[in-house]
Amino acid sequence: MSVHDDLTSVQRCLEDLSRSVARLEQQLGSGGLEMRRVRTDADHLRESVALLREAAPGLGQPRRPDLVTISDTPYDISLWTDSDDEGLGARDRHAP
Repeated sequence: MSVHDDLTSVQRCLEDLSRSVARLEQQLGSGGLEMRRVRTDADHLRESVALLREAAPGLGQPRRPDLVTISDTPYDISLWTDSDDEGLGARDRHAP
């Protein structure tokens, strides 16, 4: 089976689970902590599989990295005032 087939199978099983939980809720009521916990867990599983489907290679939309434009103009020299050279210390002092 391919990843797509596996995710589709899991999705169908989770839909069956949601229907079963809904029937249980009708029979047992939705007020108890245990029933709310089961409903919440089933919802979390559905959300997790949806996220997994988006992250799976080749299934979701291919994400392009955001492009950052870097200007060719030189930096303003005042940006480097009072800065230390890496490993050398400040300009007006000497290394120990």
